[in-house]
Amino acid sequence: MKKIYPNVEIGKGAMLFDFIVLGMPPREKSPGELPLRIGENATIRPFSIIYAGTEIGNNFQTGKGASIRENNKIGNNVVVGTNAVLEHKNIIGNNVRIHSLCFLEYTTIYDNVFMGPGVIFTDDPHPPCPKYEECVKGATVKKLAKIGAGSIILPGVVIGENALIGAGSVITKDVPANTVVAGVPAKVIKNIDELECFKGFFKKPYDWPPYNEHLKKLRRKRP
Repeated sequence: MKKIYPNVEIGKGAMLFDFIVLGMPPREKSPGELPLRIGENATIRPFSIIYAGTEIGNNFQTGKGASIRENNKIGNNVVVGTNAVLEHKNIIGNNVRIHSLCFLEYTTIYDNVFMGPGVIFTDDPHPPCPKYEECVKGATVKKLAKIGAGSIILPGVVIGENALIGAGSVITKDVPANTVVAGVPAKVIKNIDELECFKGFFKKPYDWPPYNEHLKKLRRKRP
């Protein structure tokens, strides 16, 4: 059983499992009033809900129970994991991996970003007030950044290009590009160039083709 509302457009090659809802109308909107656009070769797994008013590119995948609200713009080759939640007004680039149990709102994610399970992006520095829409909003994550499991990202911070966030970190201020940060609150502990592959498989960690090539190999094995 699937629930697909009016004004939902899904590209060819989609794999739609049972118990999904596509085009759910947001509050105060009628069914079909806002469009939902999903590109080619999507895989939408059971119990996922995607609201109307969102635009998604090609080769999109959800885990089970993903929730994606209205006013999200999502690029190509994006994975949203099991029970992850994308609230309002996120902008997600291409080749992004959002692992299980992540939470995002008003967040901008550039291309080729990876985030482990349970990463939480906050968007409000205090309880809601009348100036909420004009106040500090979500974080920005530049391309090729990697965020370890269980990290918490405070509102308005910028995570620089190719930065690495250690698991369980709390990011309270901007993270410089090409640095490794960790801790509560997180601090810079080294540069990316100082990292070594402790198993010796590669000269340096992440010294392999971009994540999108790896994703293509994984996709051949779906579901």
